Amino acid sequence: MNGTVGRKKPLSPVHKAGFAAFLFSGGLLFTQPKWAAWPLGLYCLFCLTAAFLPRAGLFLPVISRGAGDRRQVALTFDDGPDPEVTAPLLELLARHQIPATFFVAGIKAEAHPALIREILGQGHEVGNHSYHHDPLLMLRSRTRLYNEIARTQEALAPFGIRPIAFRPPVGITNPRLPGVLEALAMECVTFNCRAVDFGNRRIKGLERTILKKVRPGAIILLHDVVPPGGSSGEWLGKVETILLGLRAQGYAIVSLSQLTGRPAMEKLQEREVQEGI
Repeated sequence: MNGTVGRKKPLSPVHKAGFAAFLFSGGLLFTQPKWAAWPLGLYCLFCLTAAFLPRAGLFLPVISRGAGDRRQVALTFDDGPDPEVTAPLLELLARHQIPATFFVAGIKAEAHPALIREILGQGHEVGNHSYHHDPLLMLRSRTRLYNEIARTQEALAPFGIRPIAFRPPVGITNPRLPGVLEALAMECVTFNCRAVDFGNRRIKGLERTILKKVRPGAIILLHDVVPPGGSSGEWLGKVETILLGLRAQGYAIVSLSQLTGRPAMEKLQEREVQEGI
């Protein structure tokens, strides 16, 4: 991302696969014409599948975990901030002295500035999760994708930070995302440990699933939003069980930047804050 200007970028796995598919299809066209379309069809299927693989990095480099040589993990929370959930969650994290990274939606950050200040004031990190958290964002135009990410950067600038880490809604990527993130000097950060809770719509067994799946270097995905039809207190109890369970398994819970060795955000200078950079 920060390479020398003019340096030729390496082809992504998707580009390499496409090049191979076209070569193979062209070869079959002269030898087995009836099979010539198959490599291209399989390539299209491959591209559709690649978008839904948060850890694969088939369209762009993706940070989905830290080094696995130490028993360390990072907690990340998506979709907030939510006054009913984020505020008591911050109290829970403070009580256990645990850092976390909050991938916030820009529209919610603007609606709840006190929560963003509290998140930062307690030493947690903040990442960009797009402005509206549109689950179909990766099907939109490049302009829409750029604006969703850039608008959240602008919403967070008054708090004196510029997120470097971007987590796409639902973890889905597309071929347009690399260029957008490069233009904004950002990186794609996903996860490799989650309970498939559908944004807290299904929290039954949440804690058991996380504690069973976790491995050294894991980036754990949770959501700080009210469980529809459920109780925020019940969800907080499950989060506390996860915290205690991780420590019982010998894991140190560290910040995302410490786990990955990459900054999740950077502090802005006073001039940049005033200009809304």
